[in-house]
Amino acid sequence: MKSEFIHLHNHSDHSLLDGAQNVHSILERMDDLSMDSVALTEHGNLFGAISFYKQAKKNNIKPIIGCEVYVAKGSSLIRDKSGGMGNYNHLVLIAQNLKGYKNLMKIVTHGYLEGFYYKPRVDLEILKKYNEGIICMSACLKGSLPEALLYSGYATGQAVAEEYSSIFPGRYYIELQNHGIPEEIRNIELASKLAKDMGLPTIATNDAHYARKEHHVAHDVHICIGTGKQLSDTKRLKYPGNEFYFKSQDEMFSLFKEFPQALENTRAITDSIDLEIPMDEYHLPWFKIPEGSDSKDVDGYLEKLCKEGMKQKFVQHTEEMDTRLAYELSVIKKMGFASYFLITADFVQYAKKNRIPVGPGRGSAPGSLVSYCLDITNVDPLKHNLIFERFLNPDRISMPDIDIDFCVERRGQVIDYIKSIYGDDSVTQIITFGKMQARGVIRDVGRVMSYPYSEVDGIAKMIPEGPNITLDKALKQSSELRTASQTSHKDLLDNAKILEGMTRHASIHAAGVVVAPGDLTDFVPLYKSSQGDVTSQYDMKELESVGLLKMDFLGLRNLTVIDKALELIKERFDKDIDINVIPMDDAKVYDLFAKGLTVGIFQFESAGMRDFLKKLKPTGIEGLVAMNALYRPGPMQNIDRYIKRSHGEEKVDYVHPLLEEALKETHGIIVYQEQVMQIANIIAGFTLSEADEMRRAIGKKIRSLMDKMAEKFVEGAIKNGLTKAKAKQIFELIDKFAQYGFNKSHSVAYSYIAYQTGWLKTHYTAEFMSANLTSEMTNTNRVVVLINECRKLKIKVNAPDINKSDIDFIPLNDKEISFGLNAIKNVGIKALEQCIKARKEQGKFTSIFDFVTKVDQRLVNKKVLESLILAGAFDAISSNRAQLFESVDSAISYGQQVHKASNKNQIDLFSDEEDLVKQPDLPNIEDWENQDKLKKEKEVLGLYVSGNPLLKYADTLEELSNYDFTEKKYLKENSLIRIGGAVSSFKLHYDKKNQPMAFFNLDCLGGQVESIIFHDAFEKYKEIISEGNIVFLVGNSTSQNDFSDLKIIVDEVVPINHAKKVLKLKEINIKIGKNVTKDTIDEVYKHATENLGQSLFVVHMNNQDGSSRRIISKKIRVSSSNHFLIMLRDLLGESNVWIS
Repeated sequence: MKSEFIHLHNHSDHSLLDGAQNVHSILERMDDLSMDSVALTEHGNLFGAISFYKQAKKNNIKPIIGCEVYVAKGSSLIRDKSGGMGNYNHLVLIAQNLKGYKNLMKIVTHGYLEGFYYKPRVDLEILKKYNEGIICMSACLKGSLPEALLYSGYATGQAVAEEYSSIFPGRYYIELQNHGIPEEIRNIELASKLAKDMGLPTIATNDAHYARKEHHVAHDVHICIGTGKQLSDTKRLKYPGNEFYFKSQDEMFSLFKEFPQALENTRAITDSIDLEIPMDEYHLPWFKIPEGSDSKDVDGYLEKLCKEGMKQKFVQHTEEMDTRLAYELSVIKKMGFASYFLITADFVQYAKKNRIPVGPGRGSAPGSLVSYCLDITNVDPLKHNLIFERFLNPDRISMPDIDIDFCVERRGQVIDYIKSIYGDDSVTQIITFGKMQARGVIRDVGRVMSYPYSEVDGIAKMIPEGPNITLDKALKQSSELRTASQTSHKDLLDNAKILEGMTRHASIHAAGVVVAPGDLTDFVPLYKSSQGDVTSQYDMKELESVGLLKMDFLGLRNLTVIDKALELIKERFDKDIDINVIPMDDAKVYDLFAKGLTVGIFQFESAGMRDFLKKLKPTGIEGLVAMNALYRPGPMQNIDRYIKRSHGEEKVDYVHPLLEEALKETHGIIVYQEQVMQIANIIAGFTLSEADEMRRAIGKKIRSLMDKMAEKFVEGAIKNGLTKAKAKQIFELIDKFAQYGFNKSHSVAYSYIAYQTGWLKTHYTAEFMSANLTSEMTNTNRVVVLINECRKLKIKVNAPDINKSDIDFIPLNDKEISFGLNAIKNVGIKALEQCIKARKEQGKFTSIFDFVTKVDQRLVNKKVLESLILAGAFDAISSNRAQLFESVDSAISYGQQVHKASNKNQIDLFSDEEDLVKQPDLPNIEDWENQDKLKKEKEVLGLYVSGNPLLKYADTLEELSNYDFTEKKYLKENSLIRIGGAVSSFKLHYDKKNQPMAFFNLDCLGGQVESIIFHDAFEKYKEIISEGNIVFLVGNSTSQNDFSDLKIIVDEVVPINHAKKVLKLKEINIKIGKNVTKDTIDEVYKHATENLGQSLFVVHMNNQDGSSRRIISKKIRVSSSNHFLIMLRDLLGESNVWIS
């Protein structure tokens, strides 16, 4: 049933912090109101147009696409500062048909690309140019017509109406709004009279910015977030009242009962709209065949390149290759995607020719032989049994998806190349939208509502970290948060829950690029950020919906690491290494994986993955591929089963002999999505295209399609000689595990990169670790992890030194790395470039005063100088950091005076600067205490380099700890561990019962302990486990230790100042007199090593002067058993052995 009134002027969260509702809540509200149509008219943009269009269609609601544009008072190209922010008016435009929609895209694009000044403005000339197919409405009080009528007189208003009605003949409507605002009541009176006098139609709207009346406070908060104001600010932008919501038909009829035609016109406009946006057409750019080629079309040219590439890729030519290539080419031709492959191959070759590192492939693309022959990927699909239909299914017409990894520092060059080939008007990057996530929305709302920062921070930290966490989930998990939401912070949580998940800002997608077969604005509106970056206004998903070619040009840090490592190898050893042709069967590399020494190795460095690698002990690339695929969300028992079966510790069961062909490589376990397809093909006779549909249905849990597939699978299996029961059993097996199956093509490609990084770590460790540190130098946590790894590898990372260090981390030799100065906070690469340049050109710096005279202080400012001092970069020149820090102002002043004198040519060429400008003296003050110095050092470096605050407690830590990182010993599961250190990387989590628990690291003098504390212990010790606290942990080890980080489950936590009292160990004391022989001492040592335990072993000896010496054994803890004590007393005498 058609509703009589339709809302035609509305805003969602895509009106960027001025619409406290999203598309879902708008459509949900329409359903509640029984309205069959609704418009979306965002402020100045079409960000949500396609998403709204699709969702509305799905909900059987007619979508009306529009925009409330900003019309400049004059030309939109003039930026008149005298007019300030208010030098524009609002105007509502609605697309009546496809032509109108295309014109609307042109209009809003102009607003951002040409007319932006505070707002994306258009002007009358643009409206005249693109008016066709567009309905125009006079907008709110900020519209030019209401503004003219209210403040410039009736005649001026009449002139405005004449102007717009001439631009939009028969399509200009005078808008009436009534939110109880006095100016609106006056405007209704004047505008309705004008409409009657001029014979123009009226339209009733409510300018809805939130779905329900009770959401008006949340909307007010939303605006404050956008404008940076607080609710308490009386001078801020504020919508009066609480009436800007989606009102019912009855409410609108009550408001406008005197203007029935204005209500009826909403229905008339809706019925006049005939907009169908094509969603089943592809708009691909056409590849231009090079001049001189004998190929007649793109399909022929593609075939030619593939055959040439096949000759280069394969030494031995087989019929299987020819058959596979011919089949793939036929599918590509049938689907019309030859240009796509040629375009992709072209920019990949450009990258390779210009030494821009390119990944071996990602996603399902490595499953294509065409991609391999074109050198788009570097993975042989035949060797690894990869399936083409997983990449391109001829039965499901959808765009192929070839995502390419490039070096993160140089991917921009490839995008520029694409623009140079297809033109700036046809290529742009893709927009993405930042959302208000659980913790962030609490902080935003709390700030706006003037809650103290500490309270808001406390509430935010009650929300567990992790992906997909929502306030609702957090409220279920945290009793503290529930209490706060019901008492002291109810309004904060209530408003945050309404705004959670809404769009907060627009930004650039990290990888996405869209290419059109002509002017982009024929297909998509464009956006320009405040930084000047142009992107599409539609996100990745919606671009795909409208049939545009979008590509992922991903910046992969590990490719940058590989490239940087190869550069360092070239510099140090003068070796040119092609990482793509290294041997893939290097036993030393697989030994590194087998020992779990994979910190810094792509995809394989998490603690859990390292544990499984040590159990699996892979000896070939297949093992890495399988682990890469298995270590994903899903049944973890599959990993243990795979490992046991690979070692022959568990029988391989195939359920049916026919499954062996598909599952042999993974010992009877479904690991890959491709295996699901093979099983369907072998057992049930599915084509690989049908098998891919089944895989997709299972993976996405499309129940209706799964039921159909199950029936077809059983029928096919029966025809193949299986019983119905066995066929059902196999399908149930597929259903159970296939949803966790991983894309083998992707796993193979990324395992290649993992192997390459592993090869570099094995053979060029210092270069690899230097490159890794450099790539992560802006991520302090990662730098800490990597420097810890260097320490384990016996590689010293030197402290920063302004006279020796470079911008990046550089290997000095196999066992020493120079600290990268760019890892120091608040410094920046421009300042460092200036420092290095000055050092090279003018020699090493001899003092802080010499330093400031040699560098450009516009780049090397006070903050830079302070940070360098705190980091210890001047220690080699003067070790008193407090003295240097105190002298920063005088040094800067001195440097400025020297530069000034030099610039004025007042310095005689044969005299020293100091003769004219007196160099200050360093202040006579003591250096900071070591603890204070280290604290400041960590503030700028994120870690301790020159020392460690734990050294103050070294004796206690050594005495009471029973684990030594320097001993590479086998540690049994559940071994009792007692160890001290500083708490770091604390993360609160919730267990399955929604009870708080935590993960954290304990930074120790010799290494790092990964610690888990479950709920019961956490409740006892949660006040003690704070970042930076020095504590002792008592607990049990969770897995065997093979030179990886120790991991324990914590049972007890003891502050360092209570440790000696609480954890005091028994001491087994022996006295060695002058008459004790060496044989007796050897016998004592033998018994001690045979009776290990938890007690300290203390030896008392007399010095030559008669004084006594007490020596605590660092290597041995002994048992306090009677048996051991009796043996000692037999050897040394009763009085020479005692317990204390």
